[in-house]
Amino acid sequence: MAMPKVLIIIVTWNKEEYVLNLLKSLQNIEYQRASMKIVVVDNASTDTTVESIKALYKDVTLLCNEENLGGTGGFNTGLKWASEQPAGSFDYLWLLDNDVVVNRYALIELVELLESTPDAAVAGSTMMQQDYPWRINEVGSFYNRNTGELVFNLHLTTIHPWKGRAVEEMLDTKCDLSHFIPDYHPSLDVDYVAAASLLIRSDVAAKAGLWLDCFIHFDDVEWCLRISEMGYRVLVSCRSLIWHMSAVVKVPTWVVYYDCRNALTVLKKYAKDKKNVARAVRRQLYKATFLKMIGRCELADLVLDAVDDYRKGRMGRKDDICLPPVKSHHQQLLSELPFMDPNIKKILVSWHVNLHATKIQEKLVKTVRERPDITIDFLTFPGGDAVYQFPGANMVAISMNRMLRMIQYYRLRGKYDLVIQSDYKRVLFLSWLDSKIMFLNNENYCLRSAPTFLEMLGFLKNSIFKRLFAGGSR
Repeated sequence: MAMPKVLIIIVTWNKEEYVLNLLKSLQNIEYQRASMKIVVVDNASTDTTVESIKALYKDVTLLCNEENLGGTGGFNTGLKWASEQPAGSFDYLWLLDNDVVVNRYALIELVELLESTPDAAVAGSTMMQQDYPWRINEVGSFYNRNTGELVFNLHLTTIHPWKGRAVEEMLDTKCDLSHFIPDYHPSLDVDYVAAASLLIRSDVAAKAGLWLDCFIHFDDVEWCLRISEMGYRVLVSCRSLIWHMSAVVKVPTWVVYYDCRNALTVLKKYAKDKKNVARAVRRQLYKATFLKMIGRCELADLVLDAVDDYRKGRMGRKDDICLPPVKSHHQQLLSELPFMDPNIKKILVSWHVNLHATKIQEKLVKTVRERPDITIDFLTFPGGDAVYQFPGANMVAISMNRMLRMIQYYRLRGKYDLVIQSDYKRVLFLSWLDSKIMFLNNENYCLRSAPTFLEMLGFLKNSIFKRLFAGGSR
């Protein structure tokens, strides 16, 4: 018997290796080939993505945009193409991120879930992490209509029996995560499922219309909320699995703008109380203040731009984002890193920095061997045990008591030439030790200086207070 017809829509931009891995995993899924069609929307990639797909997957339909329209524009291109096909061509549309790989049973489990649940229009896969294949990224998500924040369901939950297994081993495994999670069922209702793997009835997709022009982020959130308000259920399956690179390793740069602007736009549309929108705007302004205080001035400016553009109703791609260049510590030689600067003789490392994940441990060890005049100190977690990541590490204990901790930070002022902070979890007071700050993530780093007291006063007066009193949720 013929299976329901599914159109698979993938959007890609300059991720040739990723999209080819995804297409490879799709060749092995448990579904009738005659009932599947794959469309790849290319957002004007400058690598050889298009040529490779043409050469390796001749049955894949390629839709090439003339410019990068983001995830939003890419999926809208695919949705428009689907709507132009003869009536009845497809029963379902399966939207996939280009940097996922899918379990062999991912599609059939989603189809069977919607086939057996007529009042549901959307079903999404459980998203696992590619870098830690036994760890859940999200089993769908919930949306806080008071704050506009997403609550990732079961985020970072570990499936202990899978520990140590590679993604490749898991792709052909038929599994039901509800067996590993107490009191869980094979599927559940959620507010939204990510378009990393989202199956929707084609007729409902046509009724719902195209995505809100977010460029990236929150577009799939708004679509799911819109479909829910049309009276349909949104489900997530514990039996349909995909693996996606975890967001924690993604570098927080220009994406900050879209996260802020789009979150405010979606909240304005779906908030329970419009006063919550004004509060959300204020929270973004407080965030900009924090970013300015720790020395990430360029990110603070992005948040301010996002608030301004939200109030003006500007959507789509922002073309004038200008950020200072970052440097890859993987590609740089030791001599090119700031550790070898003769003016830097004392380094302080935050407890949030993972020397192994950032792959910087070996270079720090070599620095100490080549420069006997340098000292590297490591802060302990406040009130916690020392985490040793470095041979011969000198640990600086930090108190759990907030007042004592402030005094300790004050006494550290002027004692260090360089402070290394995690770009994922920054500590405000470490940016005010009268030293250079190295913000380090798993891919690259940047060097910054904390603003002076007078600079902060000017920022508050000219950038924050002006916007705080600009009014409400506009």
